Amino acid sequence: MRLAAGRTTEYAAGLLGLGRTKVSNMESGIRAVSPERIRIRASNYDCADQAYLEGLVAMADSRTWGWWDQYRGSLPQGLLDVAESEWFSTRLRSLQTVRVPGLLRLGGYARAIFEAALPPLPKSEAELRVAQRVQRQQALERENPVGYVAHVHERALRMQFGVRRTPYGPGTT
Repeated sequence: MRLAAGRTTEYAAGLLGLGRTKVSNMESGIRAVSPERIRIRASNYDCADQAYLEGLVAMADSRTWGWWDQYRGSLPQGLLDVAESEWFSTRLRSLQTVRVPGLLRLGGYARAIFEAALPPLPKSEAELRVAQRVQRQQALERENPVGYVAHVHERALRMQFGVRRTPYGPGTT
């Protein structure tokens, strides 16, 4: 909202009586933000989208620990943001041309992708990412699941990751 309104971090800090760093941390999800502060900012940023505003307020108001918080400090914030956004969404749509969508990846598929990452990830971080990726599927399995439509190109279904293993060793026949 702040960027769309053309406002600076200093402006937001002045509105809330906080330092710039605290505002930056709130915007990046490191620091919690109260529903009142969201409403103050929305009114000063001329946010007319009530559905968007109420969605942000609901997320802030229900700020309890989500399953993704167990990975805080261990995985990049972006991965946690995606999981939290999926959890609070009412519907999602995905278009994939090269890989199976993240919400539909099973452990072995996710592991093969993370093990092939460049630069290589340490095994412990790859395993954390696999565990977090599989847990994201809770958005589809919970009592009131998110509506999800995924369009997947055939190429994504046929793409192979990892090394073919045979009784004689990797890649041999």
